[in-house]
Amino acid sequence: MADDPTPPEPQSPPVAGIRAVLDAWGQILAPVAAAGRDKVDPKDRRFAGPEWEHPVFDLMRQNYAMMADAMMASVDQAPGLDDDARARARFAMRTLVEAMSPANSPFTNPKALNKALDTGGASLAEGFAKLLADFQRGQLTHTDRDAFEVGRNIATTPGKVVHETPLYQLIQYAPTTDKVAAIPLVIFPPWINRFYILDLSPEKSFIRWAVGQGLSVFMVSWKSADASMTDVMWDDYIAAQIDAIDTIRDALDVKAVHAIGYCVAGTTLAATLAVLAAKGEAKKVKSATFFTAQVDFSESGELGNFIDDAYLQLIETLSGQGYLDGRYLAATFNMLRGKDLIWNPVVNHYLMGEKHPSFDLLHWNGDTTNLPAKWHKAYLIDLYRDNKLAQPGGVEALGVAIDLSKVKTPAYVQAGREDHIAPAESVWKITHHFAGPLKFVLAGSGHIAGVVNPPAAGKYQYWTGDSSAGSLDDFVSSATEHKGSWWPDWIAWIRGHDARQVPATGARVPGKGKLAAIEDAPGRYVKAR
Repeated sequence: MADDPTPPEPQSPPVAGIRAVLDAWGQILAPVAAAGRDKVDPKDRRFAGPEWEHPVFDLMRQNYAMMADAMMASVDQAPGLDDDARARARFAMRTLVEAMSPANSPFTNPKALNKALDTGGASLAEGFAKLLADFQRGQLTHTDRDAFEVGRNIATTPGKVVHETPLYQLIQYAPTTDKVAAIPLVIFPPWINRFYILDLSPEKSFIRWAVGQGLSVFMVSWKSADASMTDVMWDDYIAAQIDAIDTIRDALDVKAVHAIGYCVAGTTLAATLAVLAAKGEAKKVKSATFFTAQVDFSESGELGNFIDDAYLQLIETLSGQGYLDGRYLAATFNMLRGKDLIWNPVVNHYLMGEKHPSFDLLHWNGDTTNLPAKWHKAYLIDLYRDNKLAQPGGVEALGVAIDLSKVKTPAYVQAGREDHIAPAESVWKITHHFAGPLKFVLAGSGHIAGVVNPPAAGKYQYWTGDSSAGSLDDFVSSATEHKGSWWPDWIAWIRGHDARQVPATGARVPGKGKLAAIEDAPGRYVKAR
């Protein structure tokens, strides 16, 4: 005879009483809740799960859904607002509406309430401890901070730091093929983040993959700003890009490099190409690839909602030592996806007391870098607010008036279809400014996953088509969809510009040529706070 199943542990009188009261109200409210269930978006993950089917909580989410719709509609119907003001109002209202969700309170979130009752309050105590730890750290924690370490299990592609300036370190990666492409590749990551977004775990690493494709890969690792960088401006970053290009050309005795610019470093790469063109040195760059980079900010997306006098004054106030603490910028980016990057962690970790996940991408997202305050403010004003880079001669750098229409360097432009930081419509505008041959590729997903999509993962898709189309909509309407990663398309494009190979010996090995090895990759700068 089979053993009887273990009976559930008896509930304490207070717990049983609370649940009895909820169930009693549930019986009374059930007909009302059933009548309005279609008001809730079934795709809203905040209210997913059987706990939310209880009539008391079902009515809460229904009422919230109606209230949220009414609040957002009030912005759309408000008279006297121009498009920019309405967009800012919508963003502010959406932020408020997300904060008001019943899922964000332990008393109105049935999952959190049930767990608190089941654990005798231990889940809330654990969550409160996590909240205090984040307050002390000054930053919302998304992942297990002990799960990853730069140089141990992320940013592990073998290489050496072979050049160093006060602004950046240059990493050369060790070849893994007998022969390498004659023209090397230099990657300029955004200085608002750590470079290892392109060198996460080995299976996700673009750098490791590119090395495996037979490229001599160099990476710029920017220094996180400190008080010594008070006077650093855009000219310094452009000069640094040119310095890196020239250093590689001299070290490998080559005439040109392939260059990649990611996000703001792509914006800067566009300006660098314009400077080189104006100086008659355009041939130093054989091709330029742009990952989610904007040069025309007329449709810059929701980040533009922050660019007003009050925000600029706040940046100045927070930058007393000449640099902006990267945690402030991280909070800004988190607000763009508040439900996922703010309130979802709040619910999981503070209300439910759950352990932080081990996720390399989230670790990188929280590994912030400081920004030179003077340059960051100028960037927001000149590019985001006043859109001067899109105007021929609108900005100057290194004594040169920047004119993007003079750039004839072959370009590969990648945009993310769901990018909330550099919207695809904004990235597309680069096609209107460059004068050389250009290939535009629209990748599935967003600002990070749309770029970091290794072929072996078999995820997402990308579209190719008429890069001379009049608009992004025209491009999409006739584009061809391809399953999986766009990386193989890119490497084929690179090889199409020069298929020559050379032995992976001598200067192609870090530290074996003119450039002595300073230290092992990933170097010191990426680890500096």
